[in-house]
Amino acid sequence: MTLQDDLAAVKRCLEDLVRTVGQLERSIAAEHGVTPAPTTDRTDFVTIPDTPYDSGLWTDSDDEGLGARDRHAP
Repeated sequence: MTLQDDLAAVKRCLEDLVRTVGQLERSIAAEHGVTPAPTTDRTDFVTIPDTPYDSGLWTDSDDEGLGARDRHAP
């Protein structure tokens, strides 16, 4: 199989999984007498650009796990 064939197979499996989970959620909700939440449309996704963020946004932040730039660890 080529990489494209593998990706297509994975996509089909994921779509089947999403459909099956939706059916399971609806059946469980029906058993409990609860109206299931409406399904979300796949158009809700937000595309995040590949361009780097403005470094000016991070001037006052600490490096996570490393502490502040101007202080030393104890």
